[in-house]
Amino acid sequence: MEPIVLGDVEIVRVVEWQGTFGPVARIVPDVGAQVWRDNEEWLAPGHWEPESDSYVAAMQTWVVRSEGRTVLVDTGVGNGRSRPASPHFHNRQGDFLGRLAEAGVATGDVDVVVNTHFHADHVGWNTVDAGGEWVPAFPNATYLFPAADDAAYGPQGRYGDRQEPAGEEGRLHWEERRLMYADSIAPVHRAGQARLWEGGHRIDGNLVLEAAPGHTPGSSVLRVSSGGERAVFVGDLLHSPVQFLEPGCNSCFCEDQAGAAASRRRVLERAADERELVVPAHFGGAGAAQVRRRGAGFEIARWAV
Repeated sequence: MEPIVLGDVEIVRVVEWQGTFGPVARIVPDVGAQVWRDNEEWLAPGHWEPESDSYVAAMQTWVVRSEGRTVLVDTGVGNGRSRPASPHFHNRQGDFLGRLAEAGVATGDVDVVVNTHFHADHVGWNTVDAGGEWVPAFPNATYLFPAADDAAYGPQGRYGDRQEPAGEEGRLHWEERRLMYADSIAPVHRAGQARLWEGGHRIDGNLVLEAAPGHTPGSSVLRVSSGGERAVFVGDLLHSPVQFLEPGCNSCFCEDQAGAAASRRRVLERAADERELVVPAHFGGAGAAQVRRRGAGFEIARWAV
C-alpha cells in the first residue's frame, strides 16, 4: 500500500479481489491472439494468464487524499449482493472495509465517493447491510453520481420498472442492473447524500470530473493536477493494458462501442501529450502507467512506482 504522490495529492490502492476473470477472447474480443503472445513478457502474469488464456482483473478502490479530504474512486463489488449475471460478484463475502482501514481510512473519514460509472463492480461498497436495510457505507460522504447513468439505470431508465427483455442472458443483465440500483444507488439518494453532475464537476483545486461516455452513458474520468504532476482515473475506458496497443478495441462490457472507442482515444491522446499517469479501475500489476504515442496506438512509457 505504498502511496503514489503527485504534488500535494496522495493516492493509495486498496484491492478487494484479484484473479482470472474469463477468456481474453471474451473480455476484449477484437484483440487478436497474436497481440497477446507478442507481448507476453509484460502482460503476464499481472494482466494475462497464458496457460489458460485468461484475463487477469483487479477489483479495487483508489483512495485519493487532496486538500485535507479523503476521496474514494469507485467502490468495488460489495458483500452480499444478488448479481445473477455475474458469478464473480454474486453473494460475495470479503474484508474490503478491513483493507480500507489498513490503508488508514475509517468509514467515517471519507468525504467524497466518486463512482466513475454505474456497473456492479464500481458501486458495491457504496452501501452496507444494516440489519436487512441497505444504508450508505460512508455516513459523512457526498456521493458524486454521473447524471446520465442515474437516468439510465434508475426506475424510469432502460433498466427500470419496464418489461424485461427477451432471452435468458438479457433478462439476467436487466435484473442485475435493477438490483444494483436498488441496493447500491437508491439508498444513497434516500439518505440525501447523492449529488448528480453532468458535463464536468470540480471537486477541489486538484480534482476535476469530466464526462467520457461510451462504456456507459455517464462514464467519466477523474483528472488530478497538482504541483506540475498529473493523473487521470479512467474507470473502465480500459480493462487491459493491451488496449494501449489497440485503443480502438473495446471490452465486451462497453454499451456504446463507437462512443467508448472515441472516449478512450481522446483520453489517451491527452494523457500521452500531457504526461498524465493513467489509472484504470481493473489493472493488476502496478495498477497504473504513463503512456506515449506509438504509431496508431500507445505504449507504456513507465509503470507507476
